[in-house]
Amino acid sequence: MILEGKTGKWEVICGLEIHCQIISKSKIFSGASAKFGDDANQSVSFVDAGMPGMLPTLNEECVRQAVKTGLGLRAVINKYSEFSRKNYFYADLPQGYQITQFVHPIVGEGVVTIDLDDGSTKDIRIERLHIEQDAAKSIHDMSPTKSFIDLNRCGVGLMEIVTKPDFRSPEEAGAFLKKLRSIVRYLGTCDGNMNEGSMRCDASISVRPLGEDELRPRAEIKNVNSVKFAMQAIEYEAKRQVEVYENGGEIEQETRQFDATTGTTKFMRKKEFANDYRYFPEPDLPPLVLSDEFIEEIRRNLPELPDAKKVRFMETMGLTKYDASIICENKEVAEFFEQAAAGHDGKKVANWLMGDFFAMLNRKNLTIENSPVSAENLGKLVELVENNVISGKTAKDVFEIMAESGENPEKIVEEKGLKQVTDTGAIEAIVDKVIASSPDNVAAYRNGKVALRGWFVGQVMKESQGKANPQVVNELLNRKL
Repeated sequence: MILEGKTGKWEVICGLEIHCQIISKSKIFSGASAKFGDDANQSVSFVDAGMPGMLPTLNEECVRQAVKTGLGLRAVINKYSEFSRKNYFYADLPQGYQITQFVHPIVGEGVVTIDLDDGSTKDIRIERLHIEQDAAKSIHDMSPTKSFIDLNRCGVGLMEIVTKPDFRSPEEAGAFLKKLRSIVRYLGTCDGNMNEGSMRCDASISVRPLGEDELRPRAEIKNVNSVKFAMQAIEYEAKRQVEVYENGGEIEQETRQFDATTGTTKFMRKKEFANDYRYFPEPDLPPLVLSDEFIEEIRRNLPELPDAKKVRFMETMGLTKYDASIICENKEVAEFFEQAAAGHDGKKVANWLMGDFFAMLNRKNLTIENSPVSAENLGKLVELVENNVISGKTAKDVFEIMAESGENPEKIVEEKGLKQVTDTGAIEAIVDKVIASSPDNVAAYRNGKVALRGWFVGQVMKESQGKANPQVVNELLNRKL
């Protein structure tokens, strides 16, 4: 994204920090439930509430999930890591500090390849992944004079994934967030539900004149909770900074907030630096040391990830890069497609999936998990067309019945008498009848009015109530006209 200013062209520089809540039954340092949606302040242990004398105990499952995510990001797994205290005082942090990792994170540098709209790809460098505890949730809209605190989220395990400043447009950042969400969902390490706050994004944005190498002061946009809003925030903030510079102002390092109702960012506070948090080693937790066996066992059990699945679908099922990218973005969609395509033409199944099937889900406001049309039945519908039992047009009618009833397409075709007529003799009799009853159109066609060809096909299909095999109809019309 190159911004045209009054003084010339400007380049956008952006890096992301993404907080992913770890999927585990309990919190990272206590045995309290990490389940989302419990009544306020119901899932809180003495550790989470910051009671004096309470000691944290590291949850091994959170460590396992972080290592799994690091491997999915093609990153270095650090066998030695340490926990630190990050000190700050806020109502949503009962302890007055956050247990996190600072100097020695559990995961080092990695890379994620994103797909862009023009068909190209770009590698985004991962700087680190560290694990930490989440803060509580402050609620400001229940009273005009008070704020409320829900401690349920306090102490839930978080993975903070930090990228290098490799993004040059909102579109690249959006593509990365979608890709990261897809990866963690495939891995089962985070549900990626940004609307529930289990995946949140901070974007650090600066601008500089095109061709300049030096990085300028940046603004950090905190806690953006959707891909769309992240892209809007980056675009607005970049334009704001260009305007400030071109009007003779300076950008100070600060933290800002995105207002989704106005599409603008607004000042929150001056940006803190590391020394503002007074980091020091966490005295109640020893260093974390991982064995080679622990890491390799996780590596051996990694699922097939989106990029690998996309390549396989392209190579073995004949999908285009675009189709494979769309289908593999969502784990449940990819699994549904693979079940539906088993033993059938993968490209034809993909066409149905991305056309009528997705349209049906949108129309009914359904997810693929509660679709009335099963993967097996979608595959059977494609098979009926492949075997010339029904035509493509009839298949669309059958699909609409399936979408309402959830019934097997073979049963629908049988009960409603929708089988395609493939008997050449029967179809030939209809063709002869249509030709005999339309001598003027036959003469016009033979004199060069070839557009009438479609009219003849339509008349034959009408006479056969749509059941005549179109291929046979065309062959007979070719011969007889």
